[in-house]
Amino acid sequence: MITKNAEKVVREEQKVMRPPIVVVLGHVDHGKSSLLEAIREDFRITSRESGGITQHIGAYQVEAPGGQTITFLDTPGHEIFSAMRSRGAKVADIAILVVAADESVKPQTVEAIKQIEKAGIPFVVAINKIDKPEANPERVKQELSQHGVMVESYGGNVPSVETSATTKQGIKELLEMILLVAEMEDLGVNEDQPGEGVVIESLMDAKRGSIATVLVQNGTVKVGDFIGTSSAGGKIRILEDFQGNPIKVVLPSMPAIVGFSKAPRVGDRFSIFKDEESLQAHIQEEKPKEKASIVTLDPEARVVNIIVKADVAGSLEALEDVLKNLPQEPLPVDAPGKQVALRLVETGVGEVLENDVKLARSANARIFSFRTKISPVALDGAERAGVSIQKFTIIYELIQAVRELMEQAAKEEDGGRKDVGSLLVLAVFLVDKKRQVIGGKVLDGEVHKGVRVEVVRGGEVVAQGRITNVQRDKKDVPIAGKNQECGLSYEGIEKVLAGDTLQFYVEKSQP
Repeated sequence: MITKNAEKVVREEQKVMRPPIVVVLGHVDHGKSSLLEAIREDFRITSRESGGITQHIGAYQVEAPGGQTITFLDTPGHEIFSAMRSRGAKVADIAILVVAADESVKPQTVEAIKQIEKAGIPFVVAINKIDKPEANPERVKQELSQHGVMVESYGGNVPSVETSATTKQGIKELLEMILLVAEMEDLGVNEDQPGEGVVIESLMDAKRGSIATVLVQNGTVKVGDFIGTSSAGGKIRILEDFQGNPIKVVLPSMPAIVGFSKAPRVGDRFSIFKDEESLQAHIQEEKPKEKASIVTLDPEARVVNIIVKADVAGSLEALEDVLKNLPQEPLPVDAPGKQVALRLVETGVGEVLENDVKLARSANARIFSFRTKISPVALDGAERAGVSIQKFTIIYELIQAVRELMEQAAKEEDGGRKDVGSLLVLAVFLVDKKRQVIGGKVLDGEVHKGVRVEVVRGGEVVAQGRITNVQRDKKDVPIAGKNQECGLSYEGIEKVLAGDTLQFYVEKSQP
């Protein structure tokens, strides 16, 4: 008979020490990315970034001195990636706080300190750019102490290492310090149990479908396993290491590329299930929450409509996080008094498709593409419909383009848009995928074929579209006026309901 204590001993003996998972945080331009690049160059892992800024979380493994492995989470340093940095800190065991020796503590340094404290993980300070003539490591230590970070040389318990990504000074010592800190952490796991961990990136591959980068935190993941999150799942047929090499098994602390039936949400936890039935039950029980409205519109505001397509979910998350705050930012002093509100008509991961162009046309929206392809059919349709598609590879250039679009809208004279009438929807007669036949009474002004429509429900604009035909007494007519009842053919993605008010308008210039 095995006692409970004996069972505990057996379980402890089954545990193995997994490699530490390390997140690197720091103010923009303090050398976080170049420091990681220096580590990759010296320890066989190389990966270059587009545009001088990491665009989404990546995960890498390096072989440190002595043959031990360290997993790095590469989180963006630019200010617009705050949400992603926070998520990165929550899945790591240890953090490296990078502070430039020539600039010392900056706002994002303080933010990173708070994130590390919130995550409750130990960290090492890397005083970087020590090769610069103006480097002052003592100033860095003093300013860190003012924010509650006491390094060991100041009588505290936070290790610090002076580094240079240019000369490679301190790189080996930094890795050794990470391993030393890891020894004091309980990183024991059981490799024999089904794997579990977190999704750190998600994207739509044109050839292979939905692909996710996952980080295994406990157990083992194998080809043929049933993997699932609360939002997606499936049988693993694609399994690759972080360099894209096919593999059969993923062990704890390893990042891996996994094929999903549909793209899971970034930040979701995943588990391995015994069969497809238990997997589907898990997905059904934990349905994802509905996405919150990004912008609450002021009915009096000028509205700028945009559609955003991005390469991966992490990039899209960062874009949404910033774009939803743009309407609250001050407009130029020479702008008219009317507020400009930004509406994200649609956001998604993957290439720009024909349906995106059709939606942009009906919603009077521009399409912003970030590091993703535009299908030839979509490109041709956009040219014929006069829909603007702008491509970007640098995320803050896209943000600036949206900002300029809003400022341009703020400066437009009121003649840019002219309200021509409104109608109360009395009935809905036909509902197709993107078309409805509705009946209503004109409250004021008039309605004619080709006018644009804002759908007002509960005092808020909930959708946009256009009128493609007007009828009275079942006959096509050019116009319907005040107090007249009429039938309308409405094109738009969102459905119109009885009781809605339709606001009709025309624009002298289209985007």
